[in-house]
Amino acid sequence: MSDMMATRDAYGEVLAELGQDNERIVVLDADLSGSTKTAVFGKKFPDRFFNMGIAEANMVVTAAGLAAIGKIPFVSTFAIFASGRAWEQIRQSVAYPKANVKVVATHGGVTVGEDGGSHQSVEDIAIMRAIPNMTVIVPADGVETKAAIKAIADYKGPVYVRLGRNKVPTVFPKDYSFAIGKGSELVTGSDLTFVTTGLMTSAAVKAAEALKSEGISARVVHIGTVKPLDQDILVKAAKETQLIITAEEHSIIGGLGGAVAELLSEHCPVPVHRLGVKDRFGTSGKAEELLKYFELTADDLAGAAREALKRK
Repeated sequence: MSDMMATRDAYGEVLAELGQDNERIVVLDADLSGSTKTAVFGKKFPDRFFNMGIAEANMVVTAAGLAAIGKIPFVSTFAIFASGRAWEQIRQSVAYPKANVKVVATHGGVTVGEDGGSHQSVEDIAIMRAIPNMTVIVPADGVETKAAIKAIADYKGPVYVRLGRNKVPTVFPKDYSFAIGKGSELVTGSDLTFVTTGLMTSAAVKAAEALKSEGISARVVHIGTVKPLDQDILVKAAKETQLIITAEEHSIIGGLGGAVAELLSEHCPVPVHRLGVKDRFGTSGKAEELLKYFELTADDLAGAAREALKRK
């Protein structure tokens, strides 16, 4: 995990690549294209790029209209605005009619940093997961981001992709193949399973390495698609390790942990410990400081595993 890349940077690069091959792709942004990295596409294809201004609801409805005439609109702004200010338009104009609109939201989670709690989206996965017809994807690194964006460009239907602001370690090989609805077992293990999404996956891999030196065998399962969940990989992990620890840069309510607990309670009930933001807003600080504050570092994951194993 030596390479570092921000998932939003990967998004900007791959979107421009896709635009070269597919003229149906159009991009809309709410006056944040320098931060969301859609400006890369806009500079290359100015006739297919639309800065809609700070008018997120209008942007989403316009995208739905473009989808209705056969375009493949990619809509981008910060996660807090995409999932919050445009929620009704995403529900009514995109998800309800199954419009082929891709909402790619950047700056998700607490690692937005000094922008503070008002700009840290810790509810967006829950909000989007609850909307029928919506697929929800949270890549772990730049490699998976590029593969996921290529996959959703070929997929017909509404999709929400959550990306981050800061650089994150690369966990997938360059030839990694992404499939909607499929998880990935990155580390084998038999004592417990970390189930993670987004940047928490690299932390889980690091935690598993630390636990291995203590004789604890921890599996790491990355969930790139939070909805629909990969039932097979999760039930297999539950049956074989009998202990699940979820970790996400999101509220523990309604996100990955909630989704995993719901699924396993029906198909393979085992203890599920959820790590994430505990029913509170974020706060201002550097990204690394906030991950420590919310107990989402690799050391925190390893510590949680040790405690959970005592009760196994």
